Amino acid sequence: MFAGKGGVGKTTCAATTALHYAAAGQQTLVISTDPTPSLCHIFEVNCDHKPFKISEMLSVCEIGVDEVKRMWDSKFGREVYEVFSSFVAVEYEEFVDFVSSILPGLRDEFMVDYIREMAANTTYQKIVWDTAPLGQTLGLLKMPAMLGEHLKIAPRIYSKLKAGKDSRKPVLDVLRGWGVLSAKAMDFLRNEVGFVIVTIPEALAIEQLDGIFDEFNEHGLKVEQLVINNVITDTSSEFLCARASQQRNYIDVLIKKYSNLKMVELPMFPHEIKGMGRLEGIQSKLFS
Repeated sequence: MFAGKGGVGKTTCAATTALHYAAAGQQTLVISTDPTPSLCHIFEVNCDHKPFKISEMLSVCEIGVDEVKRMWDSKFGREVYEVFSSFVAVEYEEFVDFVSSILPGLRDEFMVDYIREMAANTTYQKIVWDTAPLGQTLGLLKMPAMLGEHLKIAPRIYSKLKAGKDSRKPVLDVLRGWGVLSAKAMDFLRNEVGFVIVTIPEALAIEQLDGIFDEFNEHGLKVEQLVINNVITDTSSEFLCARASQQRNYIDVLIKKYSNLKMVELPMFPHEIKGMGRLEGIQSKLFS
C-alpha cells in the first residue's frame, strides 16, 4: 500500500513497483482507489475494462464510484435502503450519497474489503495498492471507532424500525454487519499489508509525517519503507544548487528521525513519468 499526501508521486511508485514484481515473474495486480486515478494514464493504456491486462503478468484496475456502489449493493446497501425508504421518500442514489457523507470512511471500507477478497483469491501473487490522498486513508482508520460509538446508541434509535419488506433483516443487524466488515478490514491492514509512505523533501510534507506515523502506530499499522521523491541531483546552476542544498537539510532530518525504516531517494526527472520505458528506468532507482 502506497500512501502519502496528494502530488508526491504515490501512483508513479505504485506503478513502478507493480512493474518490478511482474518482471520478476509474479502475477501482479496494481489497484488505484484514488477518486481521480491516473494509473492508466501513467501506463499509457486505455482501461476499457477492469481489471485491464497490460501484459501477461501485469493487470491494472482503477476502482471508481460505480464499483463502490456495486460493493454497497452486494453487501448491505439494499437491506438498509429497504428500511429507511419505508418511512422516508428518498431515491436509492440519494440514499447512498447520504450514508457516505455521514460515514466518511465507508467508501474506503468497501474498497479495503474488495482488496482483501482479491488478496485471498489465488489469481494474483502480488497486489500493489495506490491509495487516495492520505487524509481520506486516515479517515478509513477511524471507521471502527465511529461504528463502535454509533452502535452504543443505535438500539434506542433503530430497534423499533421494521425490517425491510424483502430481506426481513433489522437495520440494527445490518449495522452490526458493518462492524464485522470494519474489524476484518483492520485485521487485514495490520497483518497482510506492507505500507510505504511517499513524501518529498519540503518543509510542509516533512512536518506532516509525524502525525501520519503517529496515526499509523495508534492503529497498529507498521510502515516498512519511506520513499523520498523528487530529489534534485543536478546542481549545474546556482538555482538548482540552492534548491538541492535546501532539500538535503530536510533529507538529513528524515534520515535521522526515521533511521529504523528502509529509505529510498528518487531523483527529480526532467520529463513526465509515463509509459513503460520511463517506468522501467525508475525501477533501478526504487529497487537499487
